[in-house]
Order: sequence, then C-alpha cells, then structure tokens
Amino acid sequence: MWTLADRTFSSRLVLGTGKYPSFAVMRDCHLAGATEMVTLAIRRVDLSAPPGENILDFIDRDKVHVLPNTAGCYTAEDAVLTARLARELLGTNWVKLEVIGDPDTLFPDVEGTLEAARVLVRDGFVVLPYVTDDPVACKQLADIGCAAVMPLAAPIGSGLGIRNPWNLQIILEQAKVPVIVDAGVGTASDVAVALEMGVTAVLLNTAVAGASDPVKMAHAMRLGVEGGRLAFEAGRIPKKLYGSASSPIGGVVGR
Repeated sequence: MWTLADRTFSSRLVLGTGKYPSFAVMRDCHLAGATEMVTLAIRRVDLSAPPGENILDFIDRDKVHVLPNTAGCYTAEDAVLTARLARELLGTNWVKLEVIGDPDTLFPDVEGTLEAARVLVRDGFVVLPYVTDDPVACKQLADIGCAAVMPLAAPIGSGLGIRNPWNLQIILEQAKVPVIVDAGVGTASDVAVALEMGVTAVLLNTAVAGASDPVKMAHAMRLGVEGGRLAFEAGRIPKKLYGSASSPIGGVVGR
C-alpha cells in the first residue's frame, strides 16, 4: 500500500488511456494490469460522443481514479487553463502536469513546469509533474508543494528503459515525496528495475498500448511491478567482483 495526497493505493502501476486499438481493449488492459489510477488527456475527451463511444464510459470510476493530464500544452498558461477545465469536467483537483518544451523529443519545459506548478498548488490542486530526471528540478517541485515528482526514464514512447539510473538514484535519495517514473519504459523488465531501485510507482502507456498483445503486456507489467517491489523490500545482495560459494566451507566432512 502507498499513499498519495489523500488517497491510498495498492497497485503501483499507473496506466494511460491513449493509442489503444479500441476503448474496449483499453478497459481490458486496465483490468489485466490491476491499475487503480489512469491518466487521461483532457483535451482528447469528446464530450459530444454518444453513450458507449465516450472514453469515460470505459473507465470504472468507482474502482479507478482518473488523473487528468495537460498533454499537448507548450506553455504554463495553457497547462493551468487545461487543469482548471479538467477540474470542472471531472470534478477532481488532481492533475498530471505536462508542459512540453520540445515537440520532437517531448521533453518537458522545466521552467514552464515550475511556473505552472506554483500556480496550481496555490489553486488547491494535487499536482503530479512530469519532469526530466534532474534532481534539482525534482527537489524544486517538491519544495513548491507538488504531491509527487514524476521523472522520465527516457523520452515518451521510446521504450528505451531507464537511461540514467544514477540521476534517478539521487532523486530517490533526496525525495520527500513519492517518486513515480513516467515515460520511456518498454517492457516488464524495465518496470521491475525501476521498482527494485525503490521508486514508488511507474506510469506508462505506449509500452502496453503499442504491444502486439496489449492485454498480455498489461498483465506482464503488473507482474513486473509486483516482483520489483518485492525485491526492493527483500533487499538484494551486494554486488561483488569475485564469486563466493553458496555452501559454507566450515564444517565440511573431511575425507
């Protein structure tokens, strides 16, 4: 179990809602991943869609917490406006804050993210900011009052896995809020590595939605999260340059 703001979750896997072959497949992936929170690009919600064709019809909001995001925003002003619209539409003060700085890499604009975070925190939002794996930026966002920090593992949708574990380790050592790896993981082993390092949770979308079998991959991600967390809690053995015998030498029966 882990706590974020005023909510407690048992699942440490947060899934997205985009790029799936259909809304029905998306729903099945959420079930297979046993996720309790999904992120939703508020700009992509079609309020005029008839019943059964609205993405919200495929999310059981009694069991799954919807986290609106500000995807597609390139300025702090746009992100703040989108967050406020999401609050009115969905009745939640939670927001995944995204202020994109580069359309090619989709890396965040750190300065814009900090600016928007200050406004939204003052406005009573539970802010979960997508940010680079920069320990200084993560510390600044936590000091502003963000409920968590969400450093990327690699560029959004790249599937490269954790590119800079050393920066992530520093963020974890300094963090006073939950650390959620957001973006860049490609498969279950990437997720397991992140959880083994001690991150609180992982948010991913493309790795599941773009898989040949999205539902099976969602299940794999669930198992990766569970295995990685158990390994972290168990405590791995130290890495050594030389081997050591598994069986003790003392007490060996002589010839």
